[in-house]
Amino acid sequence: MIVVREYDSSRDLADVEAVERRCEVGPSGKLSLFTDLLGDPLCRIRHSPAFLMLVAEMGTEKKEIVGMIRGCIKTVTCGIKLDLNHKSQNDTVKPLYTKLAYVLGLRVSPSHRRQGIGVKLVKMMEEWFRQNGAEYSYIATENDNEASVNLFTGKCGYSEFRKPSILVNPVYAHRVNVSRRVTVIKLDPVDAESLYRLRFSTIEFFPRDIDSVLNNELSLGTFVAVPRSSCYGSGSGSWPGSAKFLEYPPESWAVLSVWNCKDSFRLEVRGASRLKRVVAKTTRVVDKTLPFLKLPSIPSVFKPFGLHFMYGIGGEGPQAAKMVKSLCGHAHNLAKDGGCGVLATEVAGEEPLRQGIPHWKVLSCDEDLWCIKRLGEDYSDGAIGDWTKSSPGSSIFVDPREF
Repeated sequence: MIVVREYDSSRDLADVEAVERRCEVGPSGKLSLFTDLLGDPLCRIRHSPAFLMLVAEMGTEKKEIVGMIRGCIKTVTCGIKLDLNHKSQNDTVKPLYTKLAYVLGLRVSPSHRRQGIGVKLVKMMEEWFRQNGAEYSYIATENDNEASVNLFTGKCGYSEFRKPSILVNPVYAHRVNVSRRVTVIKLDPVDAESLYRLRFSTIEFFPRDIDSVLNNELSLGTFVAVPRSSCYGSGSGSWPGSAKFLEYPPESWAVLSVWNCKDSFRLEVRGASRLKRVVAKTTRVVDKTLPFLKLPSIPSVFKPFGLHFMYGIGGEGPQAAKMVKSLCGHAHNLAKDGGCGVLATEVAGEEPLRQGIPHWKVLSCDEDLWCIKRLGEDYSDGAIGDWTKSSPGSSIFVDPREF
């Protein structure tokens, strides 16, 4: 008999960790990436407005946890609408919001699979989503993870929706140079919120509680890159505030924010041969000994390492991609100072600024897969049709709380 109930940290932690370990048995002879949640199974959802973790328990006298699932709910942009009250020469668009749920961390013990436990966990989580007003539910999985894709699209009614790219760059033993032609300005959270709401709130998946994200303790800051030759790049005191900046922007500029995933979870690559470990260590030794050569080195990913996540990437102008590259260089140096092994981001497959994001193809994923399901028929912001059937835009906003 399987009973699904809410996770209780006072008695379930050890059993949940045991299931996580049993699920971390990778393919023999192949590299596998393992995630350490630092003793907190809720760490990847607790920063969301509403969250829940369920466990599946088997047995009558001696009960055993054989599966778990995590979920959270937030309000995001799902489309745009015209502001009919705006009297300017051009019509203005406003974000159209919906309540969106996210499923992550589904685990079923290998010895108890193919018994319907995964489906039961998903259905129970979806029921909680509906009770809390969620109109859509979505999941992210690897495009080649057939078991996960079949479970959600074949048995749970989800459909393939978006295929963003995860771009990962190693953090070298040396600091990278940021172009001297670019000035990087750090914004305070209030100004950063204003910039995002004024310019990026109509992007798909933009969180309405962006202020909570930017003010979170894991947020390391929001940075804007402008040409040093512009009036905003002349030094301290030249930033006029986001509203004024957007009213009179330089020809090209870019923005991104950085999130500290290192304090939420650690990663580790297992299954590497001794030769690969030696080669990786050699690149680090050479890089550290001769930093002036600026040789790309492979971080120590064969033991637990942390990462920083870049989000909210945007910008305008013919040199916007170069501005993004400078911001990524600045973020790399932050990650190096923070002791991280890699720097990562996730962007839409057609994101025009992705050419400015340094990454190693061998570490990245060209096609992550997001699947979505419609849960309700009523919309608080008015009828928009079915979001699941909408065409993808050139950009998406990836919430760092769910990476």
